[in-house]
Amino acid sequence: MKRIIALLVIVGAAATAVLHFTYPAAATAGCPSCYGFTDLGDGVYVEGDMSPDRRAAAKATIETARARVREFYGDLRSSPRVLLCATEACYRPLGGGSRGVTLLDRALILSPRGADTVIAAHELAHAELHRRIGLRATLARTVPQWFDEGLAVVVSDDPRYLAPGAERCLVEPGSDLPTARAAWIETAESAGLYARAACKVSRWLDAHGGAAGILRLAASGSFEEITASTGS
Repeated sequence: MKRIIALLVIVGAAATAVLHFTYPAAATAGCPSCYGFTDLGDGVYVEGDMSPDRRAAAKATIETARARVREFYGDLRSSPRVLLCATEACYRPLGGGSRGVTLLDRALILSPRGADTVIAAHELAHAELHRRIGLRATLARTVPQWFDEGLAVVVSDDPRYLAPGAERCLVEPGSDLPTARAAWIETAESAGLYARAACKVSRWLDAHGGAAGILRLAASGSFEEITASTGS
């Protein structure tokens, strides 16, 4: 028995080390305190050196962002850990040059540039969609990347990519929105993909009953209505 326990400890330590070097974001999200994050309660963690006033502001930001996602869906089923970095040195190895990153429906990490309601709600919207469609569909990328991103823009009500009022489109979506995550990352900012995807998703929502349309697809497990939507 002692040998088995020792072997499990060794295997666990080896797995942790591999995760640390190959996917530091997941390792950090799995044990925030191991990487210098302080627990503020309610699933919110901040970089240890963050000042008291910034900690209070961060907690309030996450509460407001959660309320925004809840307002869209009617309730929240996901409860991801939220890690906020106070410095770029903290965030760079976890999320690169982005403002925020979401890990399935389990965690999200925000950079100092992403510690505002819109960005936090955007990442929380990803987590909520992933929770509702399930782990298998999330890992299989069953929902096209343009829809996942466009929906997060709509839910977060991002004024950079959406106009106020009934007709929210700032640009026409076109028909060449990337379905794969890698393709999206390569051209997202330069090609104005966020505004185009947000337009397309907002029109889809208008035609399918808003959040109710998303819930129907999640419940059925079939996303053909989205994948078949290739036109503008």
